[in-house]
Amino acid sequence: MFGTAFSQLRYTSAILRNRPIRPRDLERIARDLVATLAEFGEPGEDSALLPGQAGQADPEIRRTVAVRGLRATARAAARHTAYYQRLFAEHGLDPETLTPETWENVPVTEKSALRALPAAFVSAAARPALMALTTGTSGTPTAVWYSRAETEVVVALSTVSAVLGVGLRPHHTMAYGGCSRATLPLLSTEESVTRVGAAFVQIGTVDPALALDRLAAPLNLPGKAPQITHLNVSASYLAALVQAAERDGWRATDFGLEHLAVGGEVLSAPLRERAEAAFGARISAGYMMTETLPSGGTPCTAGHLHHSTEFGWTEIRDPLTYEPTPPGGTGVLVHTPYVPYRECTLLLRYATGDLVRVPEEQPDCELAHLPATSPVLGRWSGPLSRSVTTRDLLDLIEAEPEVPLPARYALVDAPRGPELHLRVAALPAHALLGRLEDRASAARLPLESIVLHDDPDDMPPTGPVRADLREHTFEAIRPAAVRVTSPA
Repeated sequence: MFGTAFSQLRYTSAILRNRPIRPRDLERIARDLVATLAEFGEPGEDSALLPGQAGQADPEIRRTVAVRGLRATARAAARHTAYYQRLFAEHGLDPETLTPETWENVPVTEKSALRALPAAFVSAAARPALMALTTGTSGTPTAVWYSRAETEVVVALSTVSAVLGVGLRPHHTMAYGGCSRATLPLLSTEESVTRVGAAFVQIGTVDPALALDRLAAPLNLPGKAPQITHLNVSASYLAALVQAAERDGWRATDFGLEHLAVGGEVLSAPLRERAEAAFGARISAGYMMTETLPSGGTPCTAGHLHHSTEFGWTEIRDPLTYEPTPPGGTGVLVHTPYVPYRECTLLLRYATGDLVRVPEEQPDCELAHLPATSPVLGRWSGPLSRSVTTRDLLDLIEAEPEVPLPARYALVDAPRGPELHLRVAALPAHALLGRLEDRASAARLPLESIVLHDDPDDMPPTGPVRADLREHTFEAIRPAAVRVTSPA
């Protein structure tokens, strides 16, 4: 289509020259992709070249885009945000001289700085329209402002991803099982799904038994599959759904689910296996966060997480020193979302707190042309979180049916090594403890001991998970009997 080609050309030109993106160009690309589906039933062969699809590019072109992106982002931040204007002046930094090799001269931006004064990161040249808040599971919620143009770009890119990455088609119905207060993910998911022509259902984080009822219920909608086909959910809420499905005797054939998109938290291998068995659906777990949209990570078939170079600059750094993480080492993702994709809240070298491992060798997979790490291992909260990661622990304990899901545990630093305190359904559980100890030893986890509890009040404090953001509905309320009295 000539219009699409022209929009694609304008979009590519804007990226190469680091000019403002016209949201309507991306909207036209997404709209014509949907039109192609309607006419031919499948995307065209050149769909891998569309925005956000991790297509290969000449290394020199990629470097040119990186240099221009870093300089333009630094220039905008130094000119228009209070935080970086002061930072660049204090360190004598010139945005026009920065390159990927000298980018480390820019100090890392801590998450605490953004949480403390989010307005200091908002560009004076932008028009703030939407405040997106993180869930706050790892601390005070972080506020990130988006302009109208930015949200339109996010929706257009999400539409392309829904068609090509998720495989969404007009006869599908997607349910959103995330917290309704997650404004930006909810907005972008609903808009992208309905633009494809599919249907959208907002479930929220309601009682898991109610959610399962809605997933299994017939839709009886013209032109749609008989039941909900796609579910977007956090890992901990998926764990709660699996627990309820196994407990209440649901079978995979009771549902019509084809795909589960899981994000926001670590998805362990055992939970993935149990969810696949419970729902009979394909599961994908990408990486995205509110602060760095539209940048993210895409998993490959070899198990790596590959990081986009189109939308921002990604580094893996030591969480204590911010020195580069060597091959085989574990560090935190430090990310810079590029202008012109971002124009409101600007972030340079933002320390996400998400831990990943750097591969020891260059990957040989279908996405080898993109930077690769392990999947996210957990959040950095001190040296203990790097020696025994969240993924280590969830892979250990979520395979056990005697451990209620989502798993509740605490890792406590003791004189002889870390102790794992774990909530179980009932005590004594000698066989369970033996299996856990054997598997921890086989995985070479440096645990001194594992302590089981059946009373949560006896445990050390456990961290919150997204499934705790439980939303109430009148369906869960049992009305009390009404007493009628006669007048005196």
